[in-house]
Amino acid sequence: MQNENNIKGQGAQRNVINRFDRFTFEPEDEEFEPVKTSFTEVFPKTIVNQVKSEDLPMEYSMNPYQGCEHGCSYCFARPTHEFWGYSAGIDFERKIMVKKNAPELLERFFQKKGHQPAPILLSGNTDCYQPAERQFEITRKLLQVSLDYRHPIHIITKNTLVLRDLDILKPMAEQNLISVSLSIPTLNEEVRRKMEPRTSSSKNKLKAIEILSENKVPVHVMVAPVIPGLTSDESLSILKSVSDAGALSFGYTLVRLNDTVEPVFVQWIENNFPDRAAKVLNLIRSMRGGKLGEKRYFERYTGEGNIAEMIHNTFKIGRKKYFEGKEFPRLSVNGFTGTREQQLRLFD
Repeated sequence: MQNENNIKGQGAQRNVINRFDRFTFEPEDEEFEPVKTSFTEVFPKTIVNQVKSEDLPMEYSMNPYQGCEHGCSYCFARPTHEFWGYSAGIDFERKIMVKKNAPELLERFFQKKGHQPAPILLSGNTDCYQPAERQFEITRKLLQVSLDYRHPIHIITKNTLVLRDLDILKPMAEQNLISVSLSIPTLNEEVRRKMEPRTSSSKNKLKAIEILSENKVPVHVMVAPVIPGLTSDESLSILKSVSDAGALSFGYTLVRLNDTVEPVFVQWIENNFPDRAAKVLNLIRSMRGGKLGEKRYFERYTGEGNIAEMIHNTFKIGRKKYFEGKEFPRLSVNGFTGTREQQLRLFD
């Protein structure tokens, strides 16, 4: 039974200690109450990051926002907020940094002499279609710049706000410049509301796959993360549902709770699913060599032990049963010239 004192719409119920802080302040329990989201404009010098992780397939990523309102308790990006002096807990969900100059920085990146185009992942860290995007429209502007320069983009999101930008996605798809990955860790709406409280509903995500597919935008699905004892029994039903909706491929990751993600998730699971919290945490430990986290390249995605092997085998079955014969297209880099093509300016 869920803790009745939980603050709705927040994955984290408290701010956890920033591992870089020398001094900490621990307020009394009664001081914890809903926090209003605040936005701070920041001014990065670059927006495109080179991805150097050995076990990740993308070469570049870019993130128009730092922090994420979606409130997923398991989010691997939470510890990045600590580098800004904030907490990986409530701060990560409620103190959002906004990079309004991102479109200009992207255009500058495209104009670099000798730039060799390769698909850029949007976002890769925090969600580019989180609720803040309705107000700031930075992701939309980044897509328009990419269309103007005919540069390929992969999108990954948990939010059906992506459908707002179909007028840009469709011409990009016609030139093989775009793909969309939707993250769907569960189809159980009760679990979804608790696990990722400000994301789109599972039903709406499936509908978004249908609409994108009907408009010839290739869709990939990330079943991520798989949480043993909580969502792992849904894997095959998720794969069937997303395949029926039109998804061409899928990926998945096993949950891992590195650094300050661990206390956020532990408190979340104990508050929301107290009857199975101990079981879930022990199952995660069984995949992570007795720990809740894993940082080693490749190992962080494969895990170890019988539970991890069972999950991998389930997805092998799902791939053969629901995705055999489907093929995900490689995005084109051939149209990029380093100069802007005159398109209809959709955000001027």
